[in-house]
Amino acid sequence: MPRPLSATIHTAALASNLAIARKYDPKSKIWAVVKANAYGHGLARAFPGLRATDGFGLLDLEEAAKLRELGWAGPILLLEGFFRPTDIDVIDRYSLTTAVHCDEQLRMLEMARLSKPVNLQLKMNSGMNRLGYTPEKFRTAWERARAVQGVGQITLMTHFSDADGPRGIAHQLDAFERGAEGIAGARSLANSAAVLWHPDSHFDWVRPGIMLYGASPSGVTADIADTGLKPAMTLQSELIAVQTVEAGSSIGYGSTFTAGESMRIGVVACGYADGYPRVAPEGTPVIVDGVKTKLVGRVSMDMLTVDLTPCPNAGIGSRVELWGANLPIDDVASAAGTIGYELMCAVAQRVPVRAE
Repeated sequence: MPRPLSATIHTAALASNLAIARKYDPKSKIWAVVKANAYGHGLARAFPGLRATDGFGLLDLEEAAKLRELGWAGPILLLEGFFRPTDIDVIDRYSLTTAVHCDEQLRMLEMARLSKPVNLQLKMNSGMNRLGYTPEKFRTAWERARAVQGVGQITLMTHFSDADGPRGIAHQLDAFERGAEGIAGARSLANSAAVLWHPDSHFDWVRPGIMLYGASPSGVTADIADTGLKPAMTLQSELIAVQTVEAGSSIGYGSTFTAGESMRIGVVACGYADGYPRVAPEGTPVIVDGVKTKLVGRVSMDMLTVDLTPCPNAGIGSRVELWGANLPIDDVASAAGTIGYELMCAVAQRVPVRAE
């Protein structure tokens, strides 16, 4: 028998979350962001739940080709663009839209031989300071892109660094408007946080990512409590052993937890080799038989241990939810000092995954 650990992808939750993104911004078209294998959910598994989108955004040419194989005929956006001239051949073959953020990419486009027009998303660096042209150089880049034979529509694009926090987007929105002043074309600015909390940034296209998977852009569960967003992934396992330890007994590697009194400890078939964070400390929430309890001891490669004091009826075979509908992934991530994005993407290949 296989280990009783699995992940379930909830197709209906993905569809519901996409509908919520559209409810927050009914006038804009949506790029559903499915980079990193749909944030660890699996591109093929996520596709049925997200196919009501207007377009898909991702990074990898192979994933773009996979979407075409799955039957998607609509727009696909390469969010980082391309890296070498041969990539443009793939863009042409699969009719992809591509971001352009530097002169090197423009130079490759100028030298390319395209069989049909390629649409661009010209990226401005409005303050994130990763990719894109500064506001001062943006018009020059746009004029150069417009002059390239074979370039079709040019959308103006930027990305927010603080849409999920107190600094907000005003400084970047001002920079974008300054750099794009007088330039015609559709606009694409809003990420998940901006879709939810900054309607002044919505424009023609929005690019929701993490919200589609039911987690908070800020990493705080309470911030999306009234949105209706639903977790799209459940990681579940079972208790494979139960131990009774006496006061003064330690548990696990490094003896990092010592029982203050006699207590029942459950052993769960899940560890850091499955993608559960090794750094998760004592107190990280876990659901056993529908009851919230906590992690005790150090997470090991294949197992973790939980306090069964609140779950007196739990025993071998009891269901354990590590995150999902009853335990938001952001709560687990926060306890471990990270974000839900990372946990989604870290689920290991050895974990069986199914869609429902």
